[in-house]
Formats: sequence, C-alpha cells, structure tokens
Amino acid sequence: MDKDGNNSAAEFLPDQLDLESLRRAAAGCQGCGLYRNATQTVFGEGPGQATFMLVGEQPGDQEDRQGHPFVGPAGRILDKGLAEAGIPRDDVYVTNAVKHFSFVPRGKRRIHQKPTAAEVAACHPWLDAELAVVDPAVIVVLGATAAQALLGRTFRVTQHRGEPMPLGNALAVATIHPSAVLRAPDRDAAYAGFLSDLQAAARAA
Repeated sequence: MDKDGNNSAAEFLPDQLDLESLRRAAAGCQGCGLYRNATQTVFGEGPGQATFMLVGEQPGDQEDRQGHPFVGPAGRILDKGLAEAGIPRDDVYVTNAVKHFSFVPRGKRRIHQKPTAAEVAACHPWLDAELAVVDPAVIVVLGATAAQALLGRTFRVTQHRGEPMPLGNALAVATIHPSAVLRAPDRDAAYAGFLSDLQAAARAA
C-alpha cells in the first residue's frame, strides 16, 4: 500500500533497478485487483537505453494471452506509424500505464474495460521505474489513460496532441492510442493525425 493506504505496486519493486529485475518482479505483482483475472503481467519491452519510450493504456486481449505489449491489431497500426515516421523500432521501448488486462467477460469474448484511476495509480511505480532505467529522450503518450498517468488528470490529448512538452529529463508528445484509429469512423483521417504526431515526436528527438 502507499502512504495513503491505497493498494500499490511499490512493495513489489525489486532492490535492483534494471529491466530484467523489474520484469521478473512485476510477474508477481498484486498491487491492484487486476492480477486476479488477467492471464499474466505484460511488462514493457525494448532496449534499456532507447531514445523513444511509448506508453499506452494497458495490454489488450492478445497482449494478455501472449505476454508482450502491442502485439494485437493496435500494435500493427503502431508499427506502421513508427516506420512511416522514421522512428527505428529497435530504438523504441514500449510499455503501458497498467500492466494487467482489465476486461469484462461477454460470452466467450473478453471486452476491454478502461482501468480506473486507482488502478493507474497503483501501477505507477512500475512506470516510474521503467522511466528511470530507460531514461528516454522522447516519451510518446498514447491516449487519455497514459496522459492521466504522466501528464496529469486535467491534460487533454485532443487539445495538445503533437506538442512537445517537458517531462522530467525528456520531452513528451501526446497522441491518440492506435486502437482509436481502428475505432474511428474515418480511419484514414485518424491515421494521418496519428502519423503527424509520431513525426513530431521524431523531430523532437
């Protein structure tokens, strides 16, 4: 629990802060209730000294099953955008604000459910540790939940997307989550805006 008595991942952090130690420790995290129904913890992946760190909301259904971030349909949109923006995939660390899949069962399907503010806060020690270890030059904030975690609850992606702004030692650039491109009535327009924001992140580096 944190100092206010709320559930927190802080007690599960390892003494040694490196990505492998963090990944092993996160596998046993019970800092919030999401671990009970999720298949596994889905920790961040990428080089330990990446220029870019991309932070999404939470793992989706495929990510939860496979144990890797951004391997589902949204991940394919993300990979396409990174390639077209000229951001090398091997210079990117990808993670999520919440490391367990939050969902509601509907028949045989598991429907994504937005994590609560308490769940985002409980998981924040992992994100802080990843930021400290990777020390990226640019943080790409994907969607409202990641923005809430990193830029404050009053930040609005729609008002400030594509604008580099200081965040610790890095510059943060907010954009929509790639899953929003898939849900958009006009996917081409949504993707064009998403790509423009990634290009702004590339320039910021």
